[in-house]
Amino acid sequence: MKNQSQKCIATKRALGALLFAALLVTGNAAWSAQVAGVVARLSGPLLAKKADGSIKVLGLKSEVESGDTLVSEKNTYAQIKFIDNSEITLRPGTTFKVEHFSFDEGKPEGDNASYSLVKGGLRSITGLMGKRNKEKFSLKTPTATIGIRGTTFVAQYVPPPIAGAAPPALPPGLHLNVTDGAIVVTNHGGALGFQAGQFGYVPSVSQAPLIVPSNPNIQFVPPPAFDAGAGVGGPQSGAAPAQESGVDCVVR
Repeated sequence: MKNQSQKCIATKRALGALLFAALLVTGNAAWSAQVAGVVARLSGPLLAKKADGSIKVLGLKSEVESGDTLVSEKNTYAQIKFIDNSEITLRPGTTFKVEHFSFDEGKPEGDNASYSLVKGGLRSITGLMGKRNKEKFSLKTPTATIGIRGTTFVAQYVPPPIAGAAPPALPPGLHLNVTDGAIVVTNHGGALGFQAGQFGYVPSVSQAPLIVPSNPNIQFVPPPAFDAGAGVGGPQSGAAPAQESGVDCVVR
């Protein structure tokens, strides 16, 4: 009887350990963020602050997850290829957050792409999500929120100058350039649509967006390789070797 009791206790302990391990696995799966895309092209250091607060150095083909905050260094252009085939290219000195990204090609009702441009600038090219569910895309900035109508646009946010520092090349605020399609820019001052070929300016969150007659000197000049072909594909399409991608910087 004593041996049978010991076996029973041992069996219960083993089952308990298995259940605990299963809960751990389930918990990790529940908390893991969706892979939103990969780093397709890179010309310098790129950092990612993860949702748990950890910092990771990203390289070519590194995964970008929902919840990541990306920081490009002063000489870094970084192109992110998302799994819906959209692209966002960050200019140097940019802080950009993937607030929430959800995409399943077979479930359009679950589409969601919410981004935040904290500082710096970017170019956004619409993918499948932006074509089938335009209203599910939003790019927040300190002065306005940008919605799309199937488009390619450049946005650059210039923060107020620091006392004693050299004045910025552009006046503080959000500067815009639409090269294809259209966008809608909204803040507390109102909403305004911009078409391809137009430039815009939003001085502050309380002042309405404005159309400006010409390029106010928006700086967005990525390396030529960034505009040559599609670059490295997203997680679902397979990745090209680094030597074929035109990448200037690979972090290993």
